[in-house]
Amino acid sequence: MTIIMPGIEQPTDNKPAARCIVRPIQDKHTLLERYRLNELDSLKVLSNKSPQWNDDTQSYVLNFHGRVTQASVKNFQIIHQSSPEYIVMQFGRISDDEFTMDFRYPLSAVQAFGIAMTSFHGKLACE
Repeated sequence: MTIIMPGIEQPTDNKPAARCIVRPIQDKHTLLERYRLNELDSLKVLSNKSPQWNDDTQSYVLNFHGRVTQASVKNFQIIHQSSPEYIVMQFGRISDDEFTMDFRYPLSAVQAFGIAMTSFHGKLACE
């Protein structure tokens, strides 16, 4: 999973930090097209953390630090490639019909919720 979002402008003496405004007039200015052309100046690109192989369990695992209690194809963690140990968001199953979601900067609650909802798209028949 790759998440492309507007970056954060650095604060100055007379202006606080703020999310970059993206208002594409042409298709070539959309977030997706800028990502495809590697024009990442004012973008944040996040991706899912790859699980590590565990010889004991003979499976791929992610460390959710006790927050996720059931294995699921819907479980994931989101990182920025420059800081893979900084978990921006994690989402996972805690019971048959309950999930937990943790998020932090640079995501807003609405962005994190939208990302979590994508885990249900296309995976409904996977379990």
